Amino acid sequence: MANKKQTSKEVASQASKILLDERYSNNSKSVAGSALSQTESNKTSNSNKTNKKKSK
Repeated sequence: MANKKQTSKEVASQASKILLDERYSNNSKSVAGSALSQTESNKTSNSNKTNKKKSK
């Protein structure tokens, strides 16, 4: 059964900050990475924005 739970935007934002901050341990960064991997993907919309910028 697939896990349909997703990380909130607030938690994803904090997780991103943890990954970028060298003061946090590898264990903390591992948990942050796991949280980010469970966020909703915006790959399609990001890809579309990139393509629009290139075509101008």
